[in-house]
Amino acid sequence: MSAPVRRHLTLRGRVQGVAFRFATRAEAQRLGLSGWVRNRADGSVEAVFEGPADAVARAEAFCALGPPAARVESAEGRDEPPEGLSGFEIR
Repeated sequence: MSAPVRRHLTLRGRVQGVAFRFATRAEAQRLGLSGWVRNRADGSVEAVFEGPADAVARAEAFCALGPPAARVESAEGRDEPPEGLSGFEIR
């Protein structure tokens, strides 16, 4: 098994009030990832995923589209050192 990776995403557009956090948590749990997702005061959504690179890439691709009611206008991601998170939470 490969070493875990960590991606920190910021998503902008119509991403609050459309069940984005709940859909993201469900997708992360389905993929076996750890991390968190939260709404930000500026109207964006911030998410962190930790786990196998392929699963993290799939979670990032999911967030770039979002759930059906969302309209993601931009998805910015950066690599960070994994922190060894366990579980996935909505903050």
